[in-house]
Amino acid sequence: MGLFIQLPDDLIQAIRLPEKEVQARLKRELAVALYAKDLLSFGKARELAEMTRWDFHDLLGEEGVVRRYDVEELEEDLKTLENLD
Repeated sequence: MGLFIQLPDDLIQAIRLPEKEVQARLKRELAVALYAKDLLSFGKARELAEMTRWDFHDLLGEEGVVRRYDVEELEEDLKTLENLD
């Protein structure tokens, strides 16, 4: 199950991007906005944006959005480091 948002053709055409880039760009814009408003976690926002962890981190920096780092992410990073040994 998913959510589909239908936009009128004239609105899509008003977005100054090639039509084939609009969907991906809107997903990224929505992901950044929801993360910035603390409505999505970093992981879920990254998933929505369909970007790697590092690319989404860079995108947040480009957009001037401060990256939050919570306990859950710290624990995940510590597990990753333990598995590197």
